[in-house]
Amino acid sequence: MRIEQESAVHDSGRDAPPNGGNTPREDGAPSSSGRTEDDGAVIVRAPTEARNSGTHDIDLLPALDVLRQINAEDVTVPAAVGAVLPELARAVELGVAALEAGAGIHYFGAGTSGRIAAQDAAELPPTYGVPADWVVSHHAGGGEALARAVEGIEDDWETGRADAAGIAPGSLVVGLAASGRTPYVGGALEAARERSASTVLISANPRAPLAGSVDVHVGMSTGAEVIAGSTRMKAGTAQKLALNAFSTAVMVRMGRTYSNLMVGVDATNGKLRGRVVTILTQATGMDEAVCAKALNAAGGDTRVALVSLLADVDAASASRALGAARGRVRAALARLGAAGPAAPE
Repeated sequence: MRIEQESAVHDSGRDAPPNGGNTPREDGAPSSSGRTEDDGAVIVRAPTEARNSGTHDIDLLPALDVLRQINAEDVTVPAAVGAVLPELARAVELGVAALEAGAGIHYFGAGTSGRIAAQDAAELPPTYGVPADWVVSHHAGGGEALARAVEGIEDDWETGRADAAGIAPGSLVVGLAASGRTPYVGGALEAARERSASTVLISANPRAPLAGSVDVHVGMSTGAEVIAGSTRMKAGTAQKLALNAFSTAVMVRMGRTYSNLMVGVDATNGKLRGRVVTILTQATGMDEAVCAKALNAAGGDTRVALVSLLADVDAASASRALGAARGRVRAALARLGAAGPAAPE
């Protein structure tokens, strides 16, 4: 059995790194298969594994009181996320830089963390009309592990390295790990650095072992879980909040919104056409018939229709202005000498 005191988690058997071991690959760590020297347990001393002193008797309580204890812990999570907003903002700027350079953003995680990442990445294209390769998720164990837990796969450092082997230089790699020591995530981050990608770690451990090897560590202090070690709870909620905020802020900074409206949505079916017409009426103050006509002329492209309406130009002119403005509505309007309407009172 090995005990990790906020320690590193990997030693591949290769030579130590030239910096004397300041990366997460340090003494006494398991092999890339996740097995220790004696095939014993690895005990992690991390906040996410601590026992919650306030819920010792939770198994004696009626359902309503169980829920009250869970809820009392859950309400502490937004403050934990709020405390790391400066770090999260730095991560956002790295994400914007990666996309503007023509590279992408890649999420790596295992278990709950990986599933949260997969959900976030999947929801961005339909919400903001962005290409699927802007944000890509990689889950330890692949698709099978998304639907059903595959034990042990998160302990494989070399699998993380292999999954990150195709990362393009200039990309951003975001590792998600509640404890901040998951070997799969560590391997991916290591490979990303070797490929000149920027790196971010999102964890629920301010002293995460992997933190020293990334450009930005978003380490949220969520503390002990209601049920000890069940990191799908507060730690998972914190990662969900942080990742939602991260990706939304990246989309806003990339010009995929106008004001607080989604304008990257393409009207590909009746329901979406109705939603887009509503967005156009909210953005312009014009009536639905006018907005629907502009949307038809724009071939269902929300941003083209919006620029056409606000600048009073045809769809072709609006499209050219958007192209020159890299898809940003406000910049396209400025090129056409038009200003958006004032915000509603």
